[in-house]
Amino acid sequence: MATSSDISDRILEAVMAQKLAPGSRLGEQQLAMLFDCSRTIVREALMRLAARGIVTVSARRGWYVVEPSQDEAREAFEARRVIELGLIRSVKSVDKTGIRQLKAHLSREKAAIKGNDVGARSFLLGDFHVCLAECLGNSLLADTLRDFTARTILIAMLYQSSHDAAQSCEEHVQIVAALEQGKLALAEKLMAQHLGSVQAALKLHATSDPLAKLRDALAPVAKAGKGSAQDLHTSPRKTGRKPASPSDDSSTYLGALL
Repeated sequence: MATSSDISDRILEAVMAQKLAPGSRLGEQQLAMLFDCSRTIVREALMRLAARGIVTVSARRGWYVVEPSQDEAREAFEARRVIELGLIRSVKSVDKTGIRQLKAHLSREKAAIKGNDVGARSFLLGDFHVCLAECLGNSLLADTLRDFTARTILIAMLYQSSHDAAQSCEEHVQIVAALEQGKLALAEKLMAQHLGSVQAALKLHATSDPLAKLRDALAPVAKAGKGSAQDLHTSPRKTGRKPASPSDDSSTYLGALL
């Protein structure tokens, strides 16, 4: 029989492998049947994940994987910058054992990229950052990073990231190379650039504008050929009347006021 920890770990792993999309429903009864356990144990697992910001619950929908907003996406990347850059800045060197572990992880990344297992590729690319924190000697922040990495993977799925997996792996290689050479300032700079490129690949608006869709819909009609938007209304019909000047026209487009 699975424990609540087993279930939460499996769900988190599925998120990092992009096998559970944002908004995926997690039914207690279905999970209890799948893991051959009681709904109480499932509920404990889901509550554990809710506290970590991976799932949430509502009276209507039940339990489901979170769908981060654009503001939450920016906050997640900012939190990762603070943690990951701070981790690199706080160490004086990385021992040979840690470098070997990181290189072994990079080998698995490269193999996954060459293969067809998208889930393994996604998981390993995200787990690199967790592995790095562990190799830098901070297991507590490694657990925190695991949750933030899972959230940023959900963000990438939700906001259609165009970041290339091979590029991401190459950036990991450069970071490890800098750490191996003892160039910690360079490693920190490379990590900042890496996180920046991942965030830049998301389709996020610069600012949140609640009126954006309405503003676009009610904007003045674009000119068609040589005629203006007003010509579209006046030219087809010849009424014998002199066309009204813009100052005489009382039917101002609402879009121009927004």
